[in-house]
Amino acid sequence: MSHVHNHTHNNKDLQGKKLLITIFLNILITTAQVIGGLISGSLSLLSDALHNFSDVITLVVSYVAAKLAKKKASINRTFGYKRAEILAAFINASTLVIVAILLIIEAVKRFQNPQEVASILVIWLSIIAIIGNGFSVLLLKNDSKNNINMRSAYLHLLTDMLASVAVLIGGLLMKYYQIFWVDSLLTLLIALYLIWVGYDLLKTSTRMLMLFTPNDINIKEVVRVVNKLPKVKKIHHVHIWNLSDDELHLEAHLDLTEDITTTAFNTLLLDIEKILQERFNINHVTIQPEYNKEDPKEVIVQD
Repeated sequence: MSHVHNHTHNNKDLQGKKLLITIFLNILITTAQVIGGLISGSLSLLSDALHNFSDVITLVVSYVAAKLAKKKASINRTFGYKRAEILAAFINASTLVIVAILLIIEAVKRFQNPQEVASILVIWLSIIAIIGNGFSVLLLKNDSKNNINMRSAYLHLLTDMLASVAVLIGGLLMKYYQIFWVDSLLTLLIALYLIWVGYDLLKTSTRMLMLFTPNDINIKEVVRVVNKLPKVKKIHHVHIWNLSDDELHLEAHLDLTEDITTTAFNTLLLDIEKILQERFNINHVTIQPEYNKEDPKEVIVQD
């Protein structure tokens, strides 16, 4: 048990260091793009800078959340700050959508009044942003697969790298073909992509914050599996939720076929924990045993 805890703790430390590196890189990129966008008059470059600035905020939020998640539980905070990373993912997803809406408004304004853009500066700054964000994306890629907080930071950086690629293409088209309206078009496309990515993350983090049953868990199947165990009459009052990315909880009442001893119930509980861990990856189980108790026996009961 302590080995797993140490491994998780070390992993969080490593995640924190990676986030600090990406924060530093994004501050540099944002500063360069704001100056370059103002000098060149490029809206797509300024929109990319705005997205990069939202990345800085995102990464700071993710870094703070990763730090908080390591804090131990206490009398006043019995779960510690384990849900901080879910909250960070929710905030980060929200900022993605808000930034996208602001970009759409600006792009529509610029479509109505296209402006000439200093394309050389746009090209060079977008290349710098692609390199910086590309490195950040590679840095966070592995951690993003198993942690919603790191995934929210990773998605911000990935969309920013793609946005910078779009800005580069726009810069080349403006330089060689003088197609200046492409600056607004690319801004619009970047914004729509941000909404698409942000909405999915917003939906996932909201489901976790609302303690909804995870999408990959079939409660009817969980009930069927537990009900097949000896001495079990019916499992009911079932709640299944994610406390964090790596903690999946089940809480339920267990109606028994006979009035068994505490020792016999402990043996049954071990069997339930084992089967739930192996079949459904549920790693925290709280069961209330009952025998001939008069209460609703439905699987889902409104408490």
